[in-house]
Amino acid sequence: MILVTVGAQMPFDRLVRGVDAWAAARGRSDVFMQVGAGGARPAHAEWVEFLEPAEFSSRLAECSALVAHAGMGSILSALEAGKPIVVMPRRGEFRETRNDHQVATAIRFRELGKVHVAMDESELPAALDALDRMPVAERIAAVASPELLSAVSDFVHARGEFAVRR
Repeated sequence: MILVTVGAQMPFDRLVRGVDAWAAARGRSDVFMQVGAGGARPAHAEWVEFLEPAEFSSRLAECSALVAHAGMGSILSALEAGKPIVVMPRRGEFRETRNDHQVATAIRFRELGKVHVAMDESELPAALDALDRMPVAERIAAVASPELLSAVSDFVHARGEFAVRR
C-alpha cells in the first residue's frame, strides 16, 4: 500500500489530485490518502480526512512507501520507519503555506539522499512510477543521538543564560 499524507494543518489539493490522477492512469488500487478537512477528495483511492496518531503509525508500518508534503513530521516518520518517501513541497505562491520553507526542506533532504522529490505536479507521475525501485534511506533513531545531546548541553551550559530554574 502507498500511504499519502498532507499533514494535519491544512489540505494540499495539488498533491491529492496529482496522486489520484496517477492512481487512475496506472490502475493502482493500493493507494490510501489522508487528505485534510475541506480539501480535494480522491475518486480513485480510499481516503480519510484525518488519521489519529496510532492509526497513522499502523498504516506507516504496513505501507511500502510514503508520499507527502515536505513537512518535517512526515519526513522524519518515514526515515524512522525505514520507508521510501516522495515529497512534494507546499508553495507559498499558491497559498498552501505562508512561505516556501517546504521547498528548502525538500531540496536539502534530497541533497542528503534522504527523500525523493517532485517539485510540482508535473514531476509527480515520474516520481510515483519509481516508487517500487526507490532505495530506502538509512533508518534514523526516534531520539537524538548522544553526540547531539552532548553538544546541545555543552552549548547551553557554556552560555550560562539558559540556566535551569528550580
